[in-house]
Amino acid sequence: QQIEKGFAMYIYDYKFPDLSEIAYNHLLRHLNAYKVKPQFYVINFDDPRKSHRCNPINPAFMTDISDAYESAYTIMLNLNRSWIQKQGDFFVESPIILLAAIIWFLKIYENGKYCTFPHAIEFLNRPYAQIFPILTSYDELANYLSPFMDAWEGGAQDQLQGQIASAKIPLSRMISPALYWVMTGDDFSLDINNPNEPKVLVVGNNPDRQNIYSAALGLYNSRIVKLINKKKQLKSSVIIDELPTIYFRGLDNLIATARSNKVAVCLGFQDFSQLTRDYGDKESKVIQNTVGNVFSGQVVGETAKTLSERFGKVLQQRQSMTINRNDKSTSISTQMDSLIPASKISNLTQGMFVGAVSDNFDERIEQKIFHAEIIVNSAKVSAEMKAYQTIPVIVDFINEDGSDNLEETIEFNYRKVKLEIRSLVDYEIERIKQNPSLSNLIKPS
Repeated sequence: QQIEKGFAMYIYDYKFPDLSEIAYNHLLRHLNAYKVKPQFYVINFDDPRKSHRCNPINPAFMTDISDAYESAYTIMLNLNRSWIQKQGDFFVESPIILLAAIIWFLKIYENGKYCTFPHAIEFLNRPYAQIFPILTSYDELANYLSPFMDAWEGGAQDQLQGQIASAKIPLSRMISPALYWVMTGDDFSLDINNPNEPKVLVVGNNPDRQNIYSAALGLYNSRIVKLINKKKQLKSSVIIDELPTIYFRGLDNLIATARSNKVAVCLGFQDFSQLTRDYGDKESKVIQNTVGNVFSGQVVGETAKTLSERFGKVLQQRQSMTINRNDKSTSISTQMDSLIPASKISNLTQGMFVGAVSDNFDERIEQKIFHAEIIVNSAKVSAEMKAYQTIPVIVDFINEDGSDNLEETIEFNYRKVKLEIRSLVDYEIERIKQNPSLSNLIKPS
């Protein structure tokens, strides 16, 4: 429906390409809904042939070190879900600040030439005796990293190594030639609702590799949230399937503020308890309470109770009858009862839904609460899906002689990233040694 209405769109497809193929084929059929023809883009780490390349920490979209912190925060909390409920703790903040400093360094170094997530991982994996002198030789980062430098100069090597390991170990899981390939390119920008360049972007996860991919995809999420929530942009939609599988930084704020900027947010998940487990109680409650429209199939337990309370109560008439030996009496009373009891929500059959919808000032909806069967024309849907085109190959990786060079190309890019960081570090260490005012940063080995 949103594609038919000309929305720009961002789709997180947990079981790629299920939603992606639906979006792709629907877009092909409804291109006339857009004033400017939108482009269809795919981020897919499993198959580079069917993936565009995009740098989520493109230096052009980072204006302040706080942007680098946001990116680092998103990555680390996606890799370490337990940290979500420990935000502000020393051993949570330390690796985030270190990674943020590295990202910002890569942004200011040679106009962001090496400002990509793979370059940041490689830089972090250099010895700390090289990392800290290089970073603190830049005035913009010296104060930012002063706690680390104090620990280093004070001889607290164990503490320092623990802080660095907290960042290194989880990020090392993300070292992958395919991931490096996708995240070092620049096929498109993430301003999906730019009126001059509208986009439909799908990012695909893989249930078997969800812990690795979710951190990288979380970066795209956090960057898109910042870029789309602006005035005078095209109407757009953010569709997240299986929300608990990815930490979406800033989601609660997006729901609360983006409506005025014509951004619709659609979230799908199995149960509120999943959301509480992965987002923490406070953030989960904010997300639950700020959404305006709710559609639910069968759920049980606390989720059913919460929904029943949300749908409210209604004054219902009750009649009771008392029969004894001599006579019969009837009494009628009124009582506030749940409009849709939790027991009913717990026993919904397939195709039956309950929910609540919100309206606009000039488009009033009298009946906001519903309990109904959604009738689907299965034959029509099946016929439509049989006619679907698969998402085409984007990069074919074929040599002139017809041989496949996918592995060689991706491996070459992987080694190129490593070599670029090695050369950068060697150059910077030599620069520091040659500068009398900075040479004291190099500690004797």
